[in-house]
Amino acid sequence: MSVSRFTLPDVGEGLTEAEIVEWKVATGDTISINQVLVEIETAKSLVELPSPYVGVVGEILVEPGTTVDVGTVIITILSETGAGDDAPAPAAAALVDDELSDAARDAGGTVSQEPAEESPAVLVGRGAAASMPTRRRHVVPTAAHEAIASAPTAPPQAGPAASGPRSNTASTGPARSTPPARPTAAAAASAAPAIARPTGPVITKPPIRKLAKDLGVDLSQVEPTGRFGDVTRDDVLREATQASVFRNIQTPEWPTDREEHIPVKGVRKVIAQTMVRSAFTAPHVSLFVDVDATRTMEFVKRLKTSTDFAGVKVSPLLIMAKAMIWAVRRNPTVNSVFTDEEIVIKHYVNLGIAAATPRGLIVPNIKEAQDMSLLELAGALEKLTLTARDGKTSPAEMSNGTITITNIGVFGMDTGTPILNAGEAGIVALGTIKQKPWVVDGEVRPRFVTTIGASFDHRVVDGDVASRFLADVASIIEEPALLLE
Repeated sequence: MSVSRFTLPDVGEGLTEAEIVEWKVATGDTISINQVLVEIETAKSLVELPSPYVGVVGEILVEPGTTVDVGTVIITILSETGAGDDAPAPAAAALVDDELSDAARDAGGTVSQEPAEESPAVLVGRGAAASMPTRRRHVVPTAAHEAIASAPTAPPQAGPAASGPRSNTASTGPARSTPPARPTAAAAASAAPAIARPTGPVITKPPIRKLAKDLGVDLSQVEPTGRFGDVTRDDVLREATQASVFRNIQTPEWPTDREEHIPVKGVRKVIAQTMVRSAFTAPHVSLFVDVDATRTMEFVKRLKTSTDFAGVKVSPLLIMAKAMIWAVRRNPTVNSVFTDEEIVIKHYVNLGIAAATPRGLIVPNIKEAQDMSLLELAGALEKLTLTARDGKTSPAEMSNGTITITNIGVFGMDTGTPILNAGEAGIVALGTIKQKPWVVDGEVRPRFVTTIGASFDHRVVDGDVASRFLADVASIIEEPALLLE
């Protein structure tokens, strides 16, 4: 029996250490290729590490809560393959679940897998040979699917196969033999009692269950809108918004401990270092302007009913993002970085979005945002937000930003004096948008009003440039039609 030693890898861009958050296996557990071994927290994000080995867990060498350097052996795995100490052992190729197979599993259905031809193990994310043969996983429909699924758009025998999960190898390769006949959906339904949707199981994917847990959302109370009657990310976020998750609804009792000591590490350590470096290196200057955002709210309402934006989240933040990009093109100095030798003006926009997550504040950015249409930008914003809330933002997504938006309006704040993201010369804060009395043509009328605040690096951005930039942003919020010029 051989012993494989799994070391902590560098999960992105030269990170030198990580904290062991939670072990997903225990000593003596039998593990397979791609099974998640451990969840770690780097200075950037939470990461799950899959196993490149098949075998039995020998010894867990690092306790949860411990920070270790990259290259440290954290677990040993026993194998009878006779492979080298650190060589992944052969195993059946891992298959990636898709939404249908996840839904079937949650609903109590069965998932069958045909034997695959012998092939070397494939670790998810490590690549695979294009000629490697594989089999697709087939889902046997259950009564739960019959009760919740909409009318089929294809013959029953073609449904499960057409909706099957993607293989983690290339689609090319030897022809597959015809699989044995599967029970039809109608046959499966007749073999089991129908399950009524109101009392049936909640169907959703594991990451969405985790998101719901983090946001305090009861999945049984969420109305599903997924293709197979499953709860989607949007469903959870909508329920969370309605429940006002950003407010303290209940007042807890005083803790019995007089003091609580929280180690400064991980994301909090990086935030502290970055904020100190930014605040005491770049001389900040801040400006504020009140804006009539009524036309922006009307524009957002029209976009939400547009077929082009169906299924895409649209909010005033989208218009603010587009306004920022437009204003940067007119005032490029705000999109720059100061060094001791030179000022580097960047003629592209990697638009940072400050995101409050359970792990702390992070600032992922949308690469090359200046080349995106409004629809593309909306999709990028939605993806960025969901990835951040899931704790899956990669280090690459948080590097090389050029200018940042912080949307403090979602917390009910009117405005603030934001601190620059280190290495950038400008940051804009969008405050809450609410109805206020506003003078229009000499008359006081109720209008949707917001306050936009912004901070700049005064070594780079002079007052006149900062004022023109903020005025340009405000002009788009007041009249989004200017984006069409």
